[in-house]
Amino acid sequence: MKLLSTTGLVALLLLLAGCASNPPGPGAQTDAPSSLTTHAETAFPAPSRHTPIYPQGELTPIAPHEPAPRRVAALTPPDDLWERIRSGFAMPDLDSPLVPGREQWYAARPQDLENMAERSRMYLFHIVEEIERRGLPTELALLPFIESAYNPQAYSHARAAGMWQFIPSTGKLYQLKQNAFRDDRRDVLASTRAALDYLERLYGMFGDWHLALASYNWGEGSVGRAIAKNKRMNKGTGYLDLNMPMETRYYIPKLQAMKNIVADPGKFNIKLPVIENHPYFDTVNITRDIDVALAAKLAEVRLEDFKALNPSLHRPVILAAGTSQILLPWDNAAIFQRNLDAYAGDRLSSWTVWIAPRNMTPTEAAERVKMSEADLRYVNRIPPRMLIRAGSTLLVPRPASQERDVTERIADNGQLHLAREQVPRKAGAPRRTVLKVGRKGDTVANIAQRYRLPASSVARWNKVSEKAVFKAGDKVIVFL
Repeated sequence: MKLLSTTGLVALLLLLAGCASNPPGPGAQTDAPSSLTTHAETAFPAPSRHTPIYPQGELTPIAPHEPAPRRVAALTPPDDLWERIRSGFAMPDLDSPLVPGREQWYAARPQDLENMAERSRMYLFHIVEEIERRGLPTELALLPFIESAYNPQAYSHARAAGMWQFIPSTGKLYQLKQNAFRDDRRDVLASTRAALDYLERLYGMFGDWHLALASYNWGEGSVGRAIAKNKRMNKGTGYLDLNMPMETRYYIPKLQAMKNIVADPGKFNIKLPVIENHPYFDTVNITRDIDVALAAKLAEVRLEDFKALNPSLHRPVILAAGTSQILLPWDNAAIFQRNLDAYAGDRLSSWTVWIAPRNMTPTEAAERVKMSEADLRYVNRIPPRMLIRAGSTLLVPRPASQERDVTERIADNGQLHLAREQVPRKAGAPRRTVLKVGRKGDTVANIAQRYRLPASSVARWNKVSEKAVFKAGDKVIVFL
């Protein structure tokens, strides 16, 4: 082997050093922020990892001709998902006297807090991924704790449903299907997408995360009117300046309290369960109608776990034309596909859809489809004393001869329309009547005599004594 001369060796070392100082090429890994392609780019710029997203001036994007920053050190993602959430906090802290009270409330209920955190285990990684993909502050991953205790089956008196608590009208506005077979307000993927779309839009409207969150709870119209009112009165227009309902007044202090607990659980004597920074579920495509129980069996997961990952399904069958994919625990997705390919059963679905040709009672419908009335009511969730209206889609047993699955039009748009059944009054039954006293001095006794009723009954119906005297214009209840 021919050795290099001293001069040649020095030249070679200088050449290598020069190569090492060049910026990385197009294929090299760098820490340059990737460009976002979400619909909210025009609303606010994508923040850097440690730059607050609330308004502090526009971030200057890297021009195409500028060299990308040099890679200094490899970044190792945290093993713990809570640490990942902490590192993405970017909202300004709320300085409100209501926050300590909410902290104490949560800290006094460590078991409830632990149950909520355990419930979030299935969904939290996906939500954090989506939040970071959009460049949003990771405090938003804590919002379902406040909205629903991370329960996708949560339902409020205002008819809000799911982890993110969408009311029907707002759900429809953000393309969340609500039909006879599924409710996307409870769907993990669809509801998270809709919630983040909505929050991005609200931030774009107000340029302030506290006002955006208040709007999520109270409505953007209400917040906008409160701001306009304060402007007319020369008052401040921040979240703490506005007059708002008590629920909204406590809403953001609750989120701030949860943020403080996650940031430093030891301070509050709280021990958060370890949640690994790893996907919990995987998506699996569905090409044929399949019973929910069979899908869980083929995936080798408990039925309740299957329903927890697919909470939008509220019938015992998955209609492939309307629900093209399901969620399964990460390791069970491949198991499901393997078992499905090897399944030797006659068919995957034992249900189909029947459309009511006219208004009818559940009894009549059950006779038409050859099933018991109790089963028809249970499967289709028909309450007592209700009529089935014409055009309603009902889930019924699938005949052995039927090979075709339910069509997309029905699977995506089928609805169950009910009307209250009119029960005729029995002949001779008393009828409640309200009388208006025409002259001063009418008493319980003479009204009872006039209508041939017991004075004690007239007194009881009107919650007065038998010697009571009515004034002209008083209303008296009798049963005739």
